[in-house]
Amino acid sequence: MAAPKKGRRPAGAQGRPGRTLVLFLIAMVALAGGMFASGHKTPRLGIDLAGGTSITLKAKAEPGQEKAINKANMDTAVSIMNRRVNGLGVSEAEVQTQGDRNIIVNIPKGTNSEQARQQVGTTAKLYFRPVLTVAAGTPTKPAPSTTPSPSASKGADKNGDKNKPSSTPSANPSSKSTPQGRALTDGLKADGKPSPKTTPPGTPKPGSTPGTTPPTPSGNDAAAVAKLQKDFESLDCSTKESRAKAAFGSKATDTIAACSQTGDAKYILGPAEIEGTDVKKAKAVIDQQRGMWIVQMDFTGKGSKKFQSITGKLSKQQSPQNQFAIALDGQVVSAPSVSQTLSGSAEISGSFNQRSATDLANVLSYGALPLSFEEQSVTTVTAALGADQLHAGLIAGAIGLALVIIYLVLYYRGLALVAIMSLVVSAILTYVIMALLGPAIGFALNLPAVCGAIVAIGITADSFIVYFERIRDEIREGRTLRPAVERAWPRARRTIMVSDFVSFLAAAVLFIVTVGKVQGFAFTLGLTTLLDVVVVFLFTKPVMTLLARKKFFANGHSWSGLDPQRLGAKPPLRRSRRTPAAPTDPKEA
Repeated sequence: MAAPKKGRRPAGAQGRPGRTLVLFLIAMVALAGGMFASGHKTPRLGIDLAGGTSITLKAKAEPGQEKAINKANMDTAVSIMNRRVNGLGVSEAEVQTQGDRNIIVNIPKGTNSEQARQQVGTTAKLYFRPVLTVAAGTPTKPAPSTTPSPSASKGADKNGDKNKPSSTPSANPSSKSTPQGRALTDGLKADGKPSPKTTPPGTPKPGSTPGTTPPTPSGNDAAAVAKLQKDFESLDCSTKESRAKAAFGSKATDTIAACSQTGDAKYILGPAEIEGTDVKKAKAVIDQQRGMWIVQMDFTGKGSKKFQSITGKLSKQQSPQNQFAIALDGQVVSAPSVSQTLSGSAEISGSFNQRSATDLANVLSYGALPLSFEEQSVTTVTAALGADQLHAGLIAGAIGLALVIIYLVLYYRGLALVAIMSLVVSAILTYVIMALLGPAIGFALNLPAVCGAIVAIGITADSFIVYFERIRDEIREGRTLRPAVERAWPRARRTIMVSDFVSFLAAAVLFIVTVGKVQGFAFTLGLTTLLDVVVVFLFTKPVMTLLARKKFFANGHSWSGLDPQRLGAKPPLRRSRRTPAAPTDPKEA
């Protein structure tokens, strides 16, 4: 008989099951240790289990841009909303399209859920516009026909007539303590400090005196200017709705009337000099010297040149024409005065707290939505209903698991111990990995995911049954247990791999072609299928090899599940194959 080739393991070789089992258990302990070290001892829960808020947003077309509502822009909006929410650290927020105009946002209950709700629908169209006129946020009377002198006009600056009473705020609302719009900007300077350059004196151009008709916008006729002035005078910024509608639908090239975010001031703003796309990144930091929150912005190379150009022009003007407004979604967030040419970066400061500064930096960092949205509905989801459903699902899973165990015990007897240990190991691995995936990729356990884990019990049990039946087949053919365990493994392994591959492929296809909570089911099903392969290869097989060396199983005890007589094996037990009987009739030969 030819000796086996060097380097190849014989079919009946038993390997080193003890070492494999020890390495596997060490890996399990390491994963569990990582779970406890990370502080995430339980899986994150989805909105249906933890409760939260479900928001329906509807895209609205701006004038002349009806075709902008298309699949590409909706998908872009979903992507930006996801990044904004993730930037706040909100776990497992679901953002998905519904139909061709709606976006559904599910935000689980958490520390930042309300903050995320305020940001998801914010368009975040950012423009830096020069200030032409500023007044109080309430409707104003038309300016008199005779243009007053600069010292006596409405909204005079602090160098004007101080004795004349006026109900209108100063020309630079940023100088007040109430508006949020105070801002300080710093360019890229060698020493990091503002240069001592002062604002040169200048005379406003005709028609640009604060509180009067603004300069004629480029490309507009007198009628358009008169309409803009009328709209500005009648503009009431006291309500949130009126502030939102003031500059809705405006383009970067338009001269507009806009409100401050707080509503205490209103502006006429010229065409945008810088857009949000010129901002490279933004972050919220606390200014240690002033003890206040600010938003720092860094411009792109192109944006830095634009910023340098506009600040150079504005620094030569008088108030309020030396201000530029930072307008976010048509509302003025800040309107700083410029006294020197700046470039490279800017700071927005004012009555910010940590949350409002973080909100502004977040929307600036992740870009503007390509469409405008309005809230159609906001639904608060309580965890009570999900908890009841989860309780019912767990009971159903427990009943199913108990039935599987009863079947294994009755049919496989002692072998059921191997199956139960493997199921326990698989459950522990599934729990630990789900807990780790929460902070790692934002995975959250929802009801469909729980269903996927329950379905996986059958897939895992099926793998054990395949292996056990292969072992029994080998014993029926007359082999003893130890070689039967090893010879049955190659055939069982192929069957298990094919079965699990089909299950994993189905889960992958389901995950790709579906959205929302169904993806949770598909993800969990795919994950548990992979874990089934790991457990069978690295735990079940080595344990079975070790148990085959024990007398209880090796001698075929009646309660081992491997009794040759009960299985119908024919002696001799060590016979590897049956030889056909020699024919007795010469004719048959």
